[in-house]
Amino acid sequence: MTAPNNDPSDTRHVAIQSAGAITELLDVMWEHARHSSADTTAPSSTSQLRLMYVVDGEDGIRMRTVCQRLGSAPPTVTRMCDRLQAIGFLERLPCPDNGREIALRLTHTGKKHLQRIREQRDTMLHQAIDGMPPAQRRALATGLAALQTQLNAVHGERHHTSGSHSAA
Repeated sequence: MTAPNNDPSDTRHVAIQSAGAITELLDVMWEHARHSSADTTAPSSTSQLRLMYVVDGEDGIRMRTVCQRLGSAPPTVTRMCDRLQAIGFLERLPCPDNGREIALRLTHTGKKHLQRIREQRDTMLHQAIDGMPPAQRRALATGLAALQTQLNAVHGERHHTSGSHSAA
């Protein structure tokens, strides 16, 4: 592996800085949108929301797999599931092939909550992307697709959620 080049004129360095900056900006925007909701039962943490995205991406996913995908210890995931189940967003079921394991599924209410969050996110993205010239939108779509492919390759697992949309 080559050593990182920290020359500000290096396109690799600029791309990394830009990706980091946009990630932080999007985190702040999503957090603001999540807290601006009148829904007092909404998950109180970003971690709970991430758990919901993972479960939504694979209905009936095993709790053990969720722990691996989130990089969290089972007690931590269990507490998040307790909270999400208490507010009616998640249900736990025995796995069909092994009754000792737990499968997770979002409830109708949980799915509606994610849909509302995704709509808010999409509105913010549409407003920003609509202001870009078509050539920049195409370049953005191409670059983001390539970045997603590389991130998936580096991490060795699929991080696509069912609510992902193309922004081109």
